Amino acid sequence: MVTLTSADKALKTLYLGVVAEQLNTEVNPFLAKIKQSTADVWGKEVRRLAQYGINGGIGAGTESGNLPAAASNNYEQLVSTLKNLYGTIEISDKAIRASEHDTGAFVNLLNAEMEGLVKAASYNFGRMLFGDGTGILGMVTAVSGNTITLNSVKNVIEGMVVDFMDSLGDPTAIVGRRVVSVDRQNKTVTIDGVSVNTTTLPLGSNMSVQNSYGHEITGLGSIFKTSGAIYGLNRNTHKWLIPYMKSDVGEITENKIQSAIDYLEENTGSKVNFIICSSGVRRAFQEHLSTYKRNVDVMDLKGGYKAISYNGIPIISDRFCPDGTMYLLNTDDFVLHQLCDWQWLEGENGKVIKQVAGKPVYTATLVKYADLICTRPCGQARLTGITEA
Repeated sequence: MVTLTSADKALKTLYLGVVAEQLNTEVNPFLAKIKQSTADVWGKEVRRLAQYGINGGIGAGTESGNLPAAASNNYEQLVSTLKNLYGTIEISDKAIRASEHDTGAFVNLLNAEMEGLVKAASYNFGRMLFGDGTGILGMVTAVSGNTITLNSVKNVIEGMVVDFMDSLGDPTAIVGRRVVSVDRQNKTVTIDGVSVNTTTLPLGSNMSVQNSYGHEITGLGSIFKTSGAIYGLNRNTHKWLIPYMKSDVGEITENKIQSAIDYLEENTGSKVNFIICSSGVRRAFQEHLSTYKRNVDVMDLKGGYKAISYNGIPIISDRFCPDGTMYLLNTDDFVLHQLCDWQWLEGENGKVIKQVAGKPVYTATLVKYADLICTRPCGQARLTGITEA
């Protein structure tokens, strides 16, 4: 007989390990490549020492002259707050009672809920890796009833529950709405609930996932900037925090890729081992290779992914990579620091399944406290303005 106790036990013992493994390795090839560690986590913060430049205790001289003065390595402490990542499943009391005498039916119910949770968490976690920490999905450019035009719908999918913030980051009257449909051709989304207008939803407002504005992990969008602060340090006084960035690239060629790689190797000692681009950029590069009768080499990556290769460096496309963009990364410089791996939130009685107050439904929530740290931003590169195919 199926009970809440047996369901609770199943979530803890049967599902947690499998779900954690999927979320750690199957979100995308980039995450699968990044080391995950509980080191350097202090309370609610990540505090990581980063070395930059070289040791200064080197010199030449005469046989009887002074030895070089000692000048140790340069270090700075990178500080970031752990971000709270959540995923919640919901099961109605009616569904539980309907399957309490049919174990197979209940297993199917749990499987469906967990598959949905993994899909949603994978989508949002993959999106965050390319974000700037704000959680902005798109900016409102037009409003017509419940149909809202955004400057981009790349990061939006049906089923999302979203909030709208004004240009100052304050909540508008439109929060907690669900995305009913997405028109990618016209860059519009339709939300549920009462009709909206430019008074309740001003143009220039930003859309984000519910309760997530300003609380997402430090993604590539945060790292690839030329000004402001990151990890508690100011880029204006710490130039090694600024990556190599080249815009208006146009046609992508091997020489343009190699030029960025050479710059990183010659100026920072960084070795690029992973390249990420949009699907249009990957097609353009494949087209370039075929034009010059070059073979397209394919390689296998961790997690069962496949990638084309440039001089042994995998090139993968990602749905969330901005259009016309290619990142050239040394993944050894990235670590996802976490307080713990994915865990269920437990109540005072140790149960993970809890009834929602005043409702005939039960919920269980997965949580992970983590943030992405890049210890050598200057060792990474980004090419933008690439002509897509």
